[in-house]
Amino acid sequence: MVLWVFAYGSLVWNPGFDFDERIVGFIKDYERVFNLACIDHRGTPAYPARTCTLEAKKGAVCWGSAYCVTGDREKEKAAIQYLERRECEYDMKASVDFYKEDDPIKPAVTGVLVFVSTPDKEANRYYLGPAPLEEMARQIATASGPCGNNRDYLFLLEKAMYDIGHEDGRVVELANEVRKVLARLKEKKIAASHASIKSHLPRMQLSPLPETTVVNSR
Repeated sequence: MVLWVFAYGSLVWNPGFDFDERIVGFIKDYERVFNLACIDHRGTPAYPARTCTLEAKKGAVCWGSAYCVTGDREKEKAAIQYLERRECEYDMKASVDFYKEDDPIKPAVTGVLVFVSTPDKEANRYYLGPAPLEEMARQIATASGPCGNNRDYLFLLEKAMYDIGHEDGRVVELANEVRKVLARLKEKKIAASHASIKSHLPRMQLSPLPETTVVNSR
Protein backbone atom coordinates (compact mmCIF):
# COMPACT_ATOMS: atom_id res chain seq x y z
CA MET A 1 0.00 0.00 0.00
CA VAL A 2 1.14 3.54 -0.79
CA LEU A 3 -0.44 6.70 0.60
CA TRP A 4 0.48 10.20 -0.50
CA VAL A 5 -0.68 13.26 1.45
CA PHE A 6 -0.35 16.89 0.32
CA ALA A 7 0.61 19.39 3.01
CA TYR A 8 -0.04 23.11 2.60
CA GLY A 9 -0.53 24.32 6.19
CA SER A 10 0.95 23.17 9.48
CA LEU A 11 1.65 19.72 8.02
CA VAL A 12 4.44 21.33 5.99
CA TRP A 13 6.60 21.86 9.09
CA ASN A 14 4.92 19.48 11.52
CA PRO A 15 3.47 16.37 9.85
CA GLY A 16 3.05 14.46 13.10
CA PHE A 17 2.81 11.00 11.52
CA ASP A 18 5.31 8.43 10.30
CA PHE A 19 6.24 8.82 6.65
CA ASP A 20 8.86 7.34 4.35
CA GLU A 21 9.45 10.12 1.83
CA ARG A 22 8.84 13.84 1.46
CA ILE A 23 9.03 15.83 -1.75
CA VAL A 24 8.48 19.52 -2.46
CA GLY A 25 6.12 20.53 -5.23
CA PHE A 26 2.74 21.98 -6.04
CA ILE A 27 -0.82 21.28 -7.05
CA LYS A 28 -2.78 23.16 -9.69
CA ASP A 29 -6.09 25.03 -9.68
CA TYR A 30 -6.15 25.56 -5.91
CA GLU A 31 -5.13 28.57 -3.83
CA ARG A 32 -4.23 28.79 -0.16
CA VAL A 33 -6.62 31.04 1.81
CA PHE A 34 -7.08 31.83 5.52
CA ASN A 35 -10.82 31.27 5.59
CA LEU A 36 -11.15 28.39 8.05
CA ALA A 37 -11.82 28.59 11.79
CA CYS A 38 -9.80 26.63 14.33
CA ILE A 39 -11.48 26.35 17.73
CA ASP A 40 -9.51 23.57 19.41
CA HIS A 41 -5.82 24.11 18.62
CA ARG A 42 -4.90 27.76 18.19
CA GLY A 43 -8.28 29.29 18.95
CA THR A 44 -11.44 28.78 21.00
CA PRO A 45 -15.14 28.67 20.12
CA ALA A 46 -15.49 32.22 21.45
CA TYR A 47 -12.36 33.51 19.70
CA PRO A 48 -11.58 31.24 16.74
CA ALA A 49 -8.24 31.29 15.01
CA ARG A 50 -7.88 31.66 11.26
CA THR A 51 -6.07 28.82 9.54
CA CYS A 52 -5.59 28.02 5.90
CA THR A 53 -7.61 25.87 3.59
CA LEU A 54 -7.69 25.40 -0.16
CA GLU A 55 -10.23 26.87 -2.53
CA ALA A 56 -10.57 26.05 -6.20
CA LYS A 57 -9.25 28.70 -8.58
CA LYS A 58 -8.52 28.02 -12.22
CA GLY A 59 -4.88 28.60 -13.08
CA ALA A 60 -3.74 28.93 -9.46
CA VAL A 61 -0.77 27.05 -8.03
CA CYS A 62 -0.26 26.04 -4.41
CA TRP A 63 3.19 24.95 -3.25
CA GLY A 64 3.74 22.57 -0.38
CA SER A 65 5.03 19.12 0.46
CA ALA A 66 3.85 15.62 -0.36
CA TYR A 67 4.41 12.87 2.21
CA CYS A 68 4.55 9.22 1.24
CA VAL A 69 3.51 6.44 3.61
CA THR A 70 4.45 2.96 2.45
CA GLY A 71 4.20 -0.42 4.07
CA ASP A 72 1.35 -2.43 5.47
CA ARG A 73 -2.28 -1.41 5.75
CA GLU A 74 -1.98 -0.74 9.50
CA LYS A 75 0.64 1.95 8.97
CA GLU A 76 -1.52 3.69 6.39
CA LYS A 77 -4.59 3.34 8.62
CA ALA A 78 -2.72 4.91 11.55
CA ALA A 79 -1.71 7.89 9.41
CA ILE A 80 -5.26 8.41 8.14
CA GLN A 81 -6.76 8.17 11.61
CA TYR A 82 -4.24 10.67 12.96
CA LEU A 83 -4.91 13.12 10.13
CA GLU A 84 -8.69 12.84 10.47
CA ARG A 85 -8.45 13.73 14.15
CA ARG A 86 -6.06 16.59 13.54
CA GLU A 87 -7.79 17.99 10.48
CA CYS A 88 -11.29 17.71 11.94
CA GLU A 89 -12.30 21.19 10.73
CA TYR A 90 -11.85 20.04 7.13
CA ASP A 91 -15.03 18.37 5.97
CA MET A 92 -13.82 17.03 2.61
CA LYS A 93 -11.00 14.98 1.14
CA ALA A 94 -9.85 15.47 -2.42
CA SER A 95 -7.55 13.55 -4.74
CA VAL A 96 -5.11 15.73 -6.66
CA ASP A 97 -2.15 15.52 -9.00
CA PHE A 98 1.17 16.63 -7.54
CA TYR A 99 3.88 18.27 -9.65
CA LYS A 100 7.56 18.93 -9.12
CA GLU A 101 9.41 22.03 -10.21
CA ASP A 102 11.54 20.21 -12.79
CA ASP A 103 8.43 19.02 -14.69
CA PRO A 104 5.37 21.27 -14.32
CA ILE A 105 3.47 19.42 -17.06
CA LYS A 106 3.57 15.75 -16.08
CA PRO A 107 2.42 14.88 -12.53
CA ALA A 108 5.11 13.38 -10.31
CA VAL A 109 2.40 11.65 -8.27
CA THR A 110 -1.31 11.15 -8.93
CA GLY A 111 -4.07 10.39 -6.46
CA VAL A 112 -2.57 12.49 -3.65
CA LEU A 113 -4.86 12.94 -0.64
CA VAL A 114 -5.55 16.49 0.52
CA PHE A 115 -7.89 17.76 3.24
CA VAL A 116 -10.06 20.71 2.17
CA SER A 117 -13.19 22.45 3.40
CA THR A 118 -16.52 23.33 1.85
CA PRO A 119 -16.48 27.11 1.17
CA ASP A 120 -19.99 27.56 2.51
CA LYS A 121 -20.90 28.83 5.98
CA GLU A 122 -24.17 26.91 6.06
CA ALA A 123 -22.67 23.60 4.93
CA ASN A 124 -19.49 23.92 7.01
CA ARG A 125 -19.68 25.52 10.44
CA TYR A 126 -15.91 26.05 10.48
CA TYR A 127 -15.88 28.12 7.31
CA LEU A 128 -15.34 31.80 8.10
CA GLY A 129 -15.10 33.12 4.57
CA PRO A 130 -12.89 35.94 3.34
CA ALA A 131 -12.37 39.19 5.24
CA PRO A 132 -10.38 42.41 4.77
CA LEU A 133 -6.65 42.03 5.35
CA GLU A 134 -6.60 44.22 8.48
CA GLU A 135 -9.53 42.35 10.02
CA MET A 136 -7.87 38.98 9.46
CA ALA A 137 -4.61 40.32 10.87
CA ARG A 138 -6.29 41.53 14.08
CA GLN A 139 -7.96 38.15 14.55
CA ILE A 140 -4.74 36.22 13.97
CA ALA A 141 -2.72 38.56 16.19
CA THR A 142 -4.98 38.02 19.21
CA ALA A 143 -6.41 34.46 18.93
CA SER A 144 -4.89 31.64 20.96
CA GLY A 145 -5.81 28.13 22.08
CA PRO A 146 -4.54 24.99 23.83
CA CYS A 147 -1.79 24.40 21.23
CA GLY A 148 -0.52 27.97 21.04
CA ASN A 149 -1.43 31.26 19.46
CA ASN A 150 -2.67 31.93 15.96
CA ARG A 151 0.15 34.28 14.97
CA ASP A 152 2.81 31.61 15.51
CA TYR A 153 0.90 29.32 13.13
CA LEU A 154 1.12 32.02 10.47
CA PHE A 155 4.78 32.86 11.13
CA LEU A 156 5.77 29.19 11.11
CA LEU A 157 3.98 28.70 7.80
CA GLU A 158 5.76 31.75 6.40
CA LYS A 159 9.12 30.29 7.47
CA ALA A 160 8.25 26.80 6.19
CA MET A 161 7.43 28.12 2.73
CA TYR A 162 10.67 30.11 2.73
CA ASP A 163 12.60 27.00 3.78
CA ILE A 164 11.26 24.96 0.85
CA GLY A 165 12.15 27.79 -1.52
CA HIS A 166 8.63 28.88 -2.45
CA GLU A 167 7.32 31.81 -0.45
CA ASP A 168 3.62 32.52 -0.71
CA GLY A 169 2.92 36.19 -1.36
CA ARG A 170 -0.42 36.04 0.42
CA VAL A 171 1.15 34.48 3.51
CA VAL A 172 3.95 37.07 3.57
CA GLU A 173 1.49 39.96 3.17
CA LEU A 174 -0.73 38.69 5.97
CA ALA A 175 2.24 38.00 8.26
CA ASN A 176 3.56 41.52 7.77
CA GLU A 177 0.12 42.97 8.56
CA VAL A 178 -0.03 40.89 11.75
CA ARG A 179 3.37 42.28 12.75
CA LYS A 180 1.97 45.81 12.34
CA VAL A 181 -1.00 44.94 14.56
CA LEU A 182 1.30 43.46 17.22
CA ALA A 183 3.49 46.58 17.12
CA ARG A 184 0.44 48.82 17.66
CA LEU A 185 -0.80 46.63 20.51
CA LYS A 186 2.63 46.82 22.12
CA GLU A 187 2.66 50.63 21.84
CA LYS A 188 -0.79 50.84 23.45
CA LYS A 189 0.31 48.54 26.27
CA ILE A 190 3.40 50.65 26.95
CA ALA A 191 1.34 53.86 26.88
CA ALA A 192 -1.22 52.37 29.27
CA SER A 193 1.57 51.20 31.60
CA HIS A 194 3.11 54.66 31.67
CA ALA A 195 -0.28 56.22 32.35
CA SER A 196 -0.89 53.78 35.21
CA ILE A 197 2.49 54.53 36.79
CA LYS A 198 1.88 58.25 36.48
CA SER A 199 -1.55 57.99 38.11
CA HIS A 200 -0.06 56.21 41.14
CA LEU A 201 2.73 58.71 41.79
CA PRO A 202 2.14 60.90 44.88
CA ARG A 203 1.33 64.49 44.11
CA MET A 204 3.90 66.94 45.39
CA GLN A 205 2.91 70.47 46.31
CA LEU A 206 5.70 72.99 46.12
CA SER A 207 5.59 76.02 48.37
CA PRO A 208 7.33 79.24 47.36
CA LEU A 209 10.56 80.00 49.18
CA PRO A 210 10.40 82.90 51.66
CA GLU A 211 11.78 86.17 50.43
CA THR A 212 15.13 87.18 51.88
CA THR A 213 16.54 90.66 52.30
CA VAL A 214 19.98 91.24 50.91
CA VAL A 215 22.03 93.59 53.13
CA ASN A 216 24.56 95.79 51.38
CA SER A 217 27.65 95.98 53.63
CA ARG A 218 29.27 98.83 51.75
